[in-house]
Amino acid sequence: MLRIQFERTKTTRRLITALSSAAIALTATGIVQAQGEQYTSNLQLGTANPGGGYYTMGSEYANIFVKRIDVPDLNVSAIQTSGSVDNLAKISRNEIELGLAQATTAQLVLSGEGKYKNLDTTAVGLLGCLEPYALHVFTLADTGIDSIEGLKGKRVAIGAPGSANQLAARALLSAYGLAEGDIRAYPEASDDARQKLRDGNLDAIIEVQPVPFPGLQELESAKGGVKLLPIAGRQLDALLKNSDFAPYTIKAGSYDFSPSPVSTVSDWSCMFASKTKVSPDLAYQITRTLYEHAGDLTSSAKNVVSIDTAIPEGSRMPLHPGAERFFKEKNVLP
Repeated sequence: MLRIQFERTKTTRRLITALSSAAIALTATGIVQAQGEQYTSNLQLGTANPGGGYYTMGSEYANIFVKRIDVPDLNVSAIQTSGSVDNLAKISRNEIELGLAQATTAQLVLSGEGKYKNLDTTAVGLLGCLEPYALHVFTLADTGIDSIEGLKGKRVAIGAPGSANQLAARALLSAYGLAEGDIRAYPEASDDARQKLRDGNLDAIIEVQPVPFPGLQELESAKGGVKLLPIAGRQLDALLKNSDFAPYTIKAGSYDFSPSPVSTVSDWSCMFASKTKVSPDLAYQITRTLYEHAGDLTSSAKNVVSIDTAIPEGSRMPLHPGAERFFKEKNVLP
């Protein structure tokens, strides 16, 4: 039996050597070098595992940035990662320049508390939040599972190590009084988890995804009998009290197999950038493009991404200076 395990983040990052003689120098291409760390226009954007919303959104935004931003030699490559925690850690270690992460997860990681106390995240800056992702808890009719309490003793996919899914799963199980050993937890990524559920090698999946999530509809088309399990009552209250999730309702008809509304929680998907690798000017252009060209997306996110919800109420996430400039110009910030 597998127990819930969370990826251990490395506690070291590359030291940045200060240049005493030249704090800022311009290169021939206009890329700035500051404190020994050179800004770059060759960017890697951390997404997640294939099959989930981040992998699709990150890939599309990488193309949109290159198409819409007029910066010499700009190159943006979307890369596969384990998800939110992994992306924030990689930005912190200067391994990637951009990354997607859930707001709740980011606030936990960036707080430097608990298991993240030795991770230096000062290089991580928020560019903005994009669309809400709902916590989906789903199974198949032939498993006989009708509630989240019914997950006890069952084989449950909780997401890949380093993903926001694992943190959400842990919070959900805690709200329902389920300890780590009360379920048979499988740290599976999105695509693999749904295939195992389809093949009868899993009983349920806990997954944070956009609504509607194409992978869930594909599962229904291929297998049939998909059931969403609601989060409600005192367990919902406990989950909201002990996390930064917000109440959310998956509307009736969001999925062909779900004619009734389903109560759950949501979190914001957000884009982050390195303060040491992405210049304020380039971060400004990327942030502007996130919102002004969201219509270039092919997913339902194109109708949801809005500057009005770019900074969640009560956010404790530090902004990248370039994003801060953009939001002040748009009167989102004073």
